[in-house]
Amino acid sequence: MPDRLRPLWDFADLDGSERRFREALDGELSPAGRVEILTQLARVEGLRGDFEAGERLVAEAESVAAGELVPRVRIDLERGRLHRSSGDRESAFPLFESAYALALEADEGFLAGDAAHMAALAAPDRDGYLEWTGRGIALAESSEDAGYWLGPLLNNLGWEHYEAGEYGEALSAFSRALAAREDDPKNPEPIALARYAVGKALRALGRSDEAVTLLEQAVAWAESEDAPDGWYHEELALEYAELGRTDEAAERARLAVPLLLEADPEFAEDGARASALRNIAEPS
Repeated sequence: MPDRLRPLWDFADLDGSERRFREALDGELSPAGRVEILTQLARVEGLRGDFEAGERLVAEAESVAAGELVPRVRIDLERGRLHRSSGDRESAFPLFESAYALALEADEGFLAGDAAHMAALAAPDRDGYLEWTGRGIALAESSEDAGYWLGPLLNNLGWEHYEAGEYGEALSAFSRALAAREDDPKNPEPIALARYAVGKALRALGRSDEAVTLLEQAVAWAESEDAPDGWYHEELALEYAELGRTDEAAERARLAVPLLLEADPEFAEDGARASALRNIAEPS
């Protein structure tokens, strides 16, 4: 992993991540190294929603920064994340731009890819989003250290096109994302997510027959992990329904409804979506 601190992260376990970073901080002697770790502790607080605590940690990091490029990248990147997460995208965007430029100057491809990905998310308009996503993709394709970001950036690009009804462009981006994910077979969860996304785009293009196998693979992986996924079941139900495979569609819809009610607030609030899935589950 080109980011030396990334192995200390478990985004599903913030307490454990904080513990590991504090242990690392206790053993870190260099000012630059301490700055880097303090910024990651700030990110933990940002993910908890405590933006004031996060800013205090970034300010502490700034107070001991030794002037090296990488600590400056980390400070801009994590302060930018705090601003964006608290709703201040306008203040976040120039920080991500700065982090990107500094990371390239420091030859830190992974951090530059992260900064490009965040700049896209904080960009003021769609043109900016597409520009920064494209910039990050180009970097990820040309830099081994930034290669991790190819899958996430292409996935984000695919959803941008999908939500705009640009289904051909969405399929292209999702298919490239799937290929990138499959280059890392030891990380199967993103592969399943990528298959789901390709399947949705194929169905939107009237190509459900091509989508079914991908959705079946995604469902099978989730079930093998004892982590059934309502979105996967829902999409497979819709694919089967499009193909006239009524019994299989009903089975998947019956599995999807309770999972989505538990996990997806939008499902509970979207009467049309819920009704459509229930109609598949219990055809008249």
